[in-house]
This record gives sequence, structure tokens and C-alpha cells, in this order.
Amino acid sequence: MAPAAFFLGTTVGMRGASMGHPLRRNGSAEGGSHRRSRICHLLLGLRAFVWVWSRNAGSCSLTPVKTIAECRLYGFVDTAYLDGRDPAQLAKALARGGADLIQVRAKGWERDAVRRLVEQVQPVVAECGAWMVLNDDWGLGCEWGVDCVHLGQEDFFDQGWRRVSELPLDGIKPGGRRPAFGLSSHAPEQFERAVLAGADYVAVGPVFPTGTKPGRAAVTLDYVRWAAVHATVPWFAIGGIDDTNLAAVLDAGATRVCVVSALLRQEDVEAATRAMRRRLP
Repeated sequence: MAPAAFFLGTTVGMRGASMGHPLRRNGSAEGGSHRRSRICHLLLGLRAFVWVWSRNAGSCSLTPVKTIAECRLYGFVDTAYLDGRDPAQLAKALARGGADLIQVRAKGWERDAVRRLVEQVQPVVAECGAWMVLNDDWGLGCEWGVDCVHLGQEDFFDQGWRRVSELPLDGIKPGGRRPAFGLSSHAPEQFERAVLAGADYVAVGPVFPTGTKPGRAAVTLDYVRWAAVHATVPWFAIGGIDDTNLAAVLDAGATRVCVVSALLRQEDVEAATRAMRRRLP
């Protein structure tokens, strides 16, 4: 890791430990003095500069502010919900609102188009100290040095892999690192198989019917309750979660949630994200 990257990552990380997400305070009186706000934004700007420098040098050496276990809100830049908006600006709104992880999901897009999308979004996510997650493409994730790649059960196990250690690493550039790895699950046995495979986190859902997974039956809150009791790795409830049912999901034992349309369909994505984050533990 470059010395400058280490310094900035450590500085912002220390700030994150004491103040929460680096942009959550939004420069208000709640976040401290105006001087402190300016200093923190300067550090984040320098962080973005170092990200670009390290990316051009062949790897991205900045790391997210929080561990996965410390994360609570998982947002998405989903191409099905762009509605003509700039994906980088959507990512920034999610991060400013308090999303700890931001996944790029581009179902049905050609790989070159996904590559360009990652190129747009990744600097913004890195600047904000959030986790940059790529959906469905391990090889591209290694190539671009994203923080994490998320795969479905069929994308991993049906391809013949059984352990994360079996995934190829040939796309990682010199000085780069292996992305963290998340897996979807729809039942307890799939959760347990994901843990044995070495997943860094597991998604539990869809809890409710959702347009992002048409035809997929909801797992209901029963699976959330099971995960709350039996999970041995961080997990996120996902699927149809919004303001109307979040309380029930939390009451069932979830402490981390993935939210797609309930945030992306709002006119003010940042405000919607901030409101959702305030309700989480």
C-alpha cells in the first residue's frame, strides 16, 4: 500500500470510528464545527486523488472505512432503476445518505458496458469510504480491484466451485488484493453452504416479494429469524424492504439490510437513504 494511501485511509478510518460514516453528518452542526467539516472534506478529496493515482498505477489500495460486520445499510446502483440519472451521482447520494456498501448491478448489460459503469462509480464510492461491490462478475471485479464481488448460489456453486479459495485470481493487478466475497441465500441450507464456502457475508432473502427478483418466492420473516439465531458470519436481509416493513424485519432480528427500489425510486435519494439509516441499529 502506498504511504499516502495508508495515511489517508487510517485518518478517515479513525474519523469513521469516532463519528460514524464520513459523510453522514453532512457538514451540519451535528457533525462538529465548520472547520472540522472542511478538514474532513479535504481529506476525502485527497483520498479520491490517491485512489485515482493508485488505480492508474495498476491497483486501488484504499480500503473501506468500516468492516463488513460494522456495516448496516447496503445500497445499489441498479441499472433497472437509473431512469436516466447519472450512476455516479446516485452512488454519491447513497454514500452521503449513509450507505456502507454500494453494489453495481447491471443485469443483462454487456461486459464492456459494465466495465464503463464501474469506472464511473468506483471513484465516488472510494472517495466516500464505502464498500464498492460488483454483482455477478468475479473476473471483472478482480480486474478493477473492487472491494467485494457478490454472486448468486447458481453463479458460484453451479459453476463447480465449492470454496472461495478456488476462484481464479489471474485478473488481479500487481499490488492488488482479492475482493471480499458475498453470496445470496434463500434457505438455511444455502446459508450454511455459503459459510462453508468462505463467504465474507451472506444475503438472506428475498424477505418480501420484489421486482428485482421476479418469480422468486419470498422467504418470509421466518428465514430472517433463523439467521438471527444461527448465523456465524455477517448477513443482510434483502428483498422488498422499505419504510413500511423495516420495523418488522428489525424485530425479526436483522441488524443489516439491503435496500434497492425503496431508495432509488425516491426523488431525493440522499434524504431517503439518511432516513433509512437512522432507523437501523
